[in-house]
Amino acid sequence: MRWSFLCLMACVPLLAQQLQLDPLAKPAPSSNMSAALTDPTLSPGVAFLYQLEARFAQETARGGGKAFASWFADDGVTLANGKAPVRGRAAIAAQATWDPKDYQLTWTPQGGQLSPSGDMGYTWGHYEGRAKDHNGNPVTTSGRYLTIWKRQPDGSWKVALESSSDEPPSAGDCCKLP
Repeated sequence: MRWSFLCLMACVPLLAQQLQLDPLAKPAPSSNMSAALTDPTLSPGVAFLYQLEARFAQETARGGGKAFASWFADDGVTLANGKAPVRGRAAIAAQATWDPKDYQLTWTPQGGQLSPSGDMGYTWGHYEGRAKDHNGNPVTTSGRYLTIWKRQPDGSWKVALESSSDEPPSAGDCCKLP
């Protein structure tokens, strides 16, 4: 009995520390992340990162580019396919000006890892952007993304680097000659 009590007392600070690190104790996952968030095979660290992704995606869906940019660290970087790097949250915000009524960006994590020290991690997965062209026709872009997360000195988590690239060619399309 005493051993159980001592084990419980030793675990309480660790649990309290984890709860302080997790600002998303009760996330409301977006529909495209529900399956990922409920996957019982995820490690606690990856589940935590997926919760960050869910909140990031939800706020971006509601607030568009402004909300997207708010998730970046002051020195965060974006790397987009075929574009120059964008460095710093202010520069990212200056370029991320889309309104969610005009452009919807969604993404789903497919993998990730939290560092052993618990202060950095990454997620990767599939994204999709939906808009309409000048004639009102639907336009969809899709591809892969990588997000590197970093815990800030105040305990919050911010995006240190986000990278995206176009969807890879369909199987068999890679080797066709023109």
